[in-house]
Amino acid sequence: MTNQVHFIEKYFNSLPDPRVERTRHHELTDILFIVICATLCGIEGWEEMEDFACQREEWLRTFIPLKNGVPSHDTLRRVFSLLNPDEFQSCFIQWVDGLRSKNGQVIAIDGKTVRGSKNEGKDIKAIHMVSAWACDNQLVLGQLKVDVKSNEIVAIPKLLDIIFIEGSVITIDAMGCQKSIADKIIENKADYLLAVKDNHKLLLNEIKEIFSDLSNIDETPYCHAVKVNGGHGRVEKRSCYVLNSDLISQSIAWKNIKSIVMLESTRVIKDKTQTEKRFYISSLEPDATYIESIIRSHWGVENNLHWCLDVAFNEDKCPIYKGHSPENLSTVRRIALNLLKHDNTKKIGLARKRRMALVDTEYMEQVLCQNN
Repeated sequence: MTNQVHFIEKYFNSLPDPRVERTRHHELTDILFIVICATLCGIEGWEEMEDFACQREEWLRTFIPLKNGVPSHDTLRRVFSLLNPDEFQSCFIQWVDGLRSKNGQVIAIDGKTVRGSKNEGKDIKAIHMVSAWACDNQLVLGQLKVDVKSNEIVAIPKLLDIIFIEGSVITIDAMGCQKSIADKIIENKADYLLAVKDNHKLLLNEIKEIFSDLSNIDETPYCHAVKVNGGHGRVEKRSCYVLNSDLISQSIAWKNIKSIVMLESTRVIKDKTQTEKRFYISSLEPDATYIESIIRSHWGVENNLHWCLDVAFNEDKCPIYKGHSPENLSTVRRIALNLLKHDNTKKIGLARKRRMALVDTEYMEQVLCQNN
């Protein structure tokens, strides 16, 4: 049954083992497989992972040799603390690259703090992970750790270099609205849609002024699209306005810029009306319907990635902080998330899928072997 763990053998077998040879009583791929399986089943602590492996030892041996039995929780902890997160991430990216569709994909770049990785007593700060999320495929394509949220500006270009983005549209919130990031996206043969906020005050004010009175724009046509959604006593109307970027003086500073965008959201909840305006720049040609759909896709990263990690995977409550463990376990959670999202046989939520994997080994095998 070794084909069922083919993705680990094929993509993670080259991962360098951080241990000296005399201390390697258990194969690194065995340890990885145990931790990934335990995470799929909702097991979170090292001791619990050891208990899980002992209870499933006979089943595990149909996939991995376990020549020296089940590794202890101390071994699991030590290996993940020492494992090079960049090398682990590189293997992860190679694996997920084979799962995704690469044509016209919308890729949302967004950050999330792993709050459980903080230890105030030892003065250890929580790590902040910047992830690339394929909106259509519902897959994490890659991630990088930064020390604080403000360092996303440095991490995003590096992340864009290690994942395949050609032909895609990259969406980033205001933190990533930087000329160097726009340059990097165009350099890698992709398009961008970047949110503009107060960190580019002159650009923001100029865009706001242009959209403040569209009736004055006589010679330059603009696109306008409206989307209305409702349910549970709430109605939301999204009006997307797109103009040619030639109308702003600062367009020359942004590589391949073609559009400026205003999205006006009006929500009516129990007779109370809230209106919010957001502004964007883009390398896409003016097309309000298409651009509105891309903005909507980017908003989905909160529900489809961050919310899933927080609620279904309890990421913020995992109190593991030693060495490289927080970052490496973050990658394991994203492996598990990708596997569960990629499984279309059960039309149920992630939490139920994890419980089913725990109690049903046939379903567990199905999740592990799909398209690997």
